[in-house]
Amino acid sequence: MGFLYLSSLLVALGCMLLLDRRFRLFFWRDAVSASVVTAAGVLFFLAWDAAGIAAGIFFRGESAVATGLLLAPELPIEEPVFLLFLVVCTMIVYTGAVRILKARGRRRDDSEEAP
Repeated sequence: MGFLYLSSLLVALGCMLLLDRRFRLFFWRDAVSASVVTAAGVLFFLAWDAAGIAAGIFFRGESAVATGLLLAPELPIEEPVFLLFLVVCTMIVYTGAVRILKARGRRRDDSEEAP
């Protein structure tokens, strides 16, 4: 039971990457840029977490579904995996939304040009 949360995060991340692969939205569109954006996002949020932990704002909660493994005081191993999922999910949703809005705009322009 202790690996349920971590396993769920990894499965959700895998599903997002399958969507990415299918529609070539982020990593399968430009792997180098996607890697840089993902690393920057995860590092930013880890720094945010570190600042919150140092300020006494963020605490690790006890849970039966978490592993209990810590990378640092109050920083469970699931946190960087969650942050990775958060960044990848956000970028896939963003690039997908941009693609949809561009397609809608093209259709609207094409319908306005037709007599």
